[in-house]
Amino acid sequence: MITLRLASERGKANFGWLDSKHSFSFGSYYDPEHMGFSALRVINDDSVTPGAGFATHGHRDMEIISYVLEGSIAHKDSEGNVEVLPAGEFQLMSAGSGISHSEYNASKTESLKFLQIWIQPNTLGNTPGYQQKNFGQAVGLTTIATPTGDKGTLQIKQNATLSQLILAPNSEITYQVTVGRKVYVHQVAGQLSIDEQNLSAGDGAKLTDITTVTLVNPADTQSTALIFDLP
Repeated sequence: MITLRLASERGKANFGWLDSKHSFSFGSYYDPEHMGFSALRVINDDSVTPGAGFATHGHRDMEIISYVLEGSIAHKDSEGNVEVLPAGEFQLMSAGSGISHSEYNASKTESLKFLQIWIQPNTLGNTPGYQQKNFGQAVGLTTIATPTGDKGTLQIKQNATLSQLILAPNSEITYQVTVGRKVYVHQVAGQLSIDEQNLSAGDGAKLTDITTVTLVNPADTQSTALIFDLP
């Protein structure tokens, strides 16, 4: 079964310096029908004005992924990591037993757009950790995060895999789903058709009780999506 989560139906929050859209319940947005999907708890589309950002705050027992779409993030945390994440970069912060961090738009003149993703870990009280990497823009499926961290992927503390899908114009691939697994697709840019169900930027799709789907880019521009393979 394929269940769409349309961008136009997501929760919204605007604080002037931050314009955010929530695929699942977050902050002041609460919808009991959209509390997450399997271990996937948060997908926020965040736009941050120049020089603004999130002051130091704490997290625990959550795998927090940031994917920069435009601009760059200035990151600082209680583990001593001080980094800048440019566009195209993935960051995985394992909050574990507790971590504090700040995230600011690194530019005083350009806007910042990024995805903030939370995945619940399968063990609690882990040692906090930090990983950061650019996986490029290769056409096809690129594995970003895995439970083992094999082949240069980010290591996530959950039986989950995150992949980046880039499809050239008017192309398609067949995607296999392991029996018993759930898949969530978040459309980042362009168009995507999943077994003839159409997604645009910001849309999502929950895939359950499916073993094979055809992913098609029907447009004349490139398509980019994130694919979460979940328990």
